[in-house]
Amino acid sequence: MAGGAREVLTLQLGHFAGFVGAHWWNQQDAALREPANAKLPPGELCPDVLYRTGRTVHGQETYTPRLILMDLKGSLSSLKQESGLYWNKQLDAAIAWQGKLTTHTEEVYPKNPYLQDLLSAEGSLSSDGVWKVKVIPNGKGPTPLTTATTPKPLIPTENIRVWSDFLRVHLHPRSICVIQKYNHDGEAGLLEAFGQGESVLKEPRYLEELDDRLHFYVEECDYLQGFQILCDLHDGFSGVGAKATELLQDEYSGRGIITWGLLPGPYSLQQEPQKNIYRLLNTAFGLVHLSAQSSLVCPLSLGGSLGLRPDPPVNFPHLHYDATLPFHCSAILATALDTVTVPYRLHSSPVSMVQLADMLTFSGKKVVTAGAAIPFPLVPSQSLPDALVQLGGTTPWTPLSACGDTCGTRCFAQSVVLRGLDRACHTSQLTPGTPLPSRLHACTTGEEVLAQYFQQQQPRVRSSSHLLLTPCKVLPPYPCLFSSSLSQQGLIQDDPPTGAAVESIPVLGALCSSASLNQTLGDLAKELTKLDLRRWASFMDAGVEQGDLEELLQDLHSLAQCYQGGDSLVD
Repeated sequence: MAGGAREVLTLQLGHFAGFVGAHWWNQQDAALREPANAKLPPGELCPDVLYRTGRTVHGQETYTPRLILMDLKGSLSSLKQESGLYWNKQLDAAIAWQGKLTTHTEEVYPKNPYLQDLLSAEGSLSSDGVWKVKVIPNGKGPTPLTTATTPKPLIPTENIRVWSDFLRVHLHPRSICVIQKYNHDGEAGLLEAFGQGESVLKEPRYLEELDDRLHFYVEECDYLQGFQILCDLHDGFSGVGAKATELLQDEYSGRGIITWGLLPGPYSLQQEPQKNIYRLLNTAFGLVHLSAQSSLVCPLSLGGSLGLRPDPPVNFPHLHYDATLPFHCSAILATALDTVTVPYRLHSSPVSMVQLADMLTFSGKKVVTAGAAIPFPLVPSQSLPDALVQLGGTTPWTPLSACGDTCGTRCFAQSVVLRGLDRACHTSQLTPGTPLPSRLHACTTGEEVLAQYFQQQQPRVRSSSHLLLTPCKVLPPYPCLFSSSLSQQGLIQDDPPTGAAVESIPVLGALCSSASLNQTLGDLAKELTKLDLRRWASFMDAGVEQGDLEELLQDLHSLAQCYQGGDSLVD
């Protein structure tokens, strides 16, 4: 459809998915607030792909994420399930029942001071209980924050209990779905196993609630290109995701379904043996079932491997993060996600979700890996050819799919996005007549530089690349993870640090169909084979039978075999 946004509906399933999603939507919000910049082309990315316009009951225009999220009882903290943006005190008070009422009041969670500042900056509650939203400029996004109302620069990490503690985006009342039968915290009533998750969407109550919300969002789309799903793999939400993708495949066949399987920081085998075993089982069941129903599945984790004895978390040269904090890990994964999803969010010449998946998942290779350079390492005096030559033959990104080091491993297909570099540094700026250090320095456009570089790195790989001027925004409440050697724009400084906070960064992100998945999936099957399931009968009691496990092992082996055909770059 020419000229119209190709809409995407986002599903967030699970609490860590909520963390990643909160950072993701905060980054979209920061981009919407960005004032016009003469150096950047207007609207490289189309926000209408992810957002929808609407009106409150009082006729005020809104611009909210096209989003359905599912989480457990006790996971929302002070966030109202029906969204404060549409809240009406008068409607809350309109109770038809005239008989005796008994009121049970739960403990009220104190609202994070950061969110209190957000609300005062974007609107106010009138005396009659109606939320008055401030004027939306140009009909898109919230009011830009002025200096006087800019929220506090950082949220103390100890104040972050749940994802809603730092979400700065208003949601539509149809967005939040709470699974009341399971608790977010505590010792009992937890959603721990794949079978439990599957059973949630077998219950008419939750199935109908999800189906109603899907129809609400889908029916208002002019050209729905598909669904992106952020799904926890490590707990029972892997089962919720499996049933959700099955529902989407049945009802919306032909639309793209791209699933991001999320895993939080590494576990300790000694301290949490049951959680670690359940993580292994849930991840395996999740990957197999999600890949069967999705166009593409990509595990996202800062862990070194998917196994019972995970390798140390991955390292970024210019980031300092705590792998045990979901607030930190989710910020990094959201930044990668914001970059690798660029192809189907572009204003001009976008690649649809289905096209992206088809390019990466041929011959049954439905699982792909992700990687990112956060930030992409560039000194202000360098050009893009200089930076790429300096990398040598090493992989230019950090792996983010818990598949170990993929350096030297064959890649079958890849989609690469580089964003946030000034146009002046896209090509070599050498004085005419100066000997060229490499073939990259002879290229006349940044796009040609990228294409030439990846052609040199892996000559026979099916590859696509996108180069954007728009950087990735990392404004508060994004955590302060960056090295003091970075400038406000995320470039590596030659001069001593100025102390200014990093506000935006260049990022290189990639999705790869990699031969490393042959070993990763094969090792996962081997570890499952060694398990004595009699010790973990509680997992089986949750709705998984012995035959399901045997079928899982066969499917894992079949999936792993799709990635045979060369362990190195040269067959």
